[in-house]
Amino acid sequence: MEQIRVFLVDDHEIFLKGLRLLVEEIPYVNLLGVATNGKEFLEKLPSTMPDVVFMDIKMPELNGVEATKKAIEIKPDIKIIALSMYGDEEHLQVMLDAGARGFLLKNSSKEDIERAIKTVMQEKNYFSEDLISLLASLYFTQKQLKESEKELPKFTKKELEILDLICKGYTSIEIGQMLNMSNRTVDGHRAAMMEKIGAKNTVQLVTYAIKHKLVQII
Repeated sequence: MEQIRVFLVDDHEIFLKGLRLLVEEIPYVNLLGVATNGKEFLEKLPSTMPDVVFMDIKMPELNGVEATKKAIEIKPDIKIIALSMYGDEEHLQVMLDAGARGFLLKNSSKEDIERAIKTVMQEKNYFSEDLISLLASLYFTQKQLKESEKELPKFTKKELEILDLICKGYTSIEIGQMLNMSNRTVDGHRAAMMEKIGAKNTVQLVTYAIKHKLVQII
């Protein structure tokens, strides 16, 4: 397999060392470097230009959200995988909006890390299974989940097509171009799907879709 250039960004020294050890065990990964905050990462980005970046969300100097936005401006095809801890859930929507392509809990295994790298390199979004379970338990009540398991909301063929592309990380503009419709029409379908399941944002919609196997993204 062709070498994949990876960079790590996290302000927790012990976690960063552990993540580095796991990543260095993956034979096709070329670890270019590490940074302890977004500002340091952006300073190193022009000279390293990684394919994949594992990005902490909460950091001093410059947080993961702003660092992600600026990194994509510099290198539009960069794949950012957000590193999430329990309690970061409120930041996942803004990370998705910023352009993150993956979400990984910090207690993930080497196998999860490998799957995340391979998935985002295939131009898809990656959501770890543990994170999906966590988000589902936070966003939807047990009553909602049990009711939805009995009878899933009826999504149209077009809605499922759009949902699949949303879960793979495409924007409304990109989806509109792919399906020959306006981005406003795409947003209308998105809003209709969110209303059907009681989702308040895209992360909740994606969580629901993956939890109920409406899409296959990994």
